[in-house]
Amino acid sequence: MAGGEGKRSKSNGVYVALLRGINVGGKNRLPMSDLTALFNDAGCCNVRTYIQSGNVAFGAEEDLARRIPAIISQALLDRHGLKVPVVTRDLDALLTVAGSNPFLSAGTDPAALHVAFLADKPDPSRVASLDPERSPQDQFIVRDSEIFLHCPNGMARSKLTNAYFDSRLGTTSTVRNWRTVLKLIELAEGS
Repeated sequence: MAGGEGKRSKSNGVYVALLRGINVGGKNRLPMSDLTALFNDAGCCNVRTYIQSGNVAFGAEEDLARRIPAIISQALLDRHGLKVPVVTRDLDALLTVAGSNPFLSAGTDPAALHVAFLADKPDPSRVASLDPERSPQDQFIVRDSEIFLHCPNGMARSKLTNAYFDSRLGTTSTVRNWRTVLKLIELAEGS
């Protein structure tokens, strides 16, 4: 459907795709119109993007949604020469994340909160290998396929990076700040 418009059948779900490293620091430049086209070409509907850093809400049947990370990653490589990991969540999973941030209940400033979304649920032994002292003043809690982060000095100064989590947990991560997580829920609810 052109422009991501059109009605989704009742059996379609609402999902969010989180692309890592799109339009960050002048690297992996990609217009959101091109990204929207990739999702439309893959068979998704009601495709919408949020800011320029690779956040996409879309409608799809469950089987297609499961394959979207591989489909979009391959399309980005084939059409744009970009090697970009893609992690997806359905709307219910995002709502669970929003309602279960352990740092919010402790009264932490939301501006210091982030969530690392993992492509796969990590093995508990790998989670146990994470060093809680790796980045003094920063805290993290792993729950299911997310890592809740409290970084009072910001992610740019933290040693809790995608590379660290990916290597220790044996999966792919992509981080969003708390405000973006909430905006993505709004975007998905509007799809």
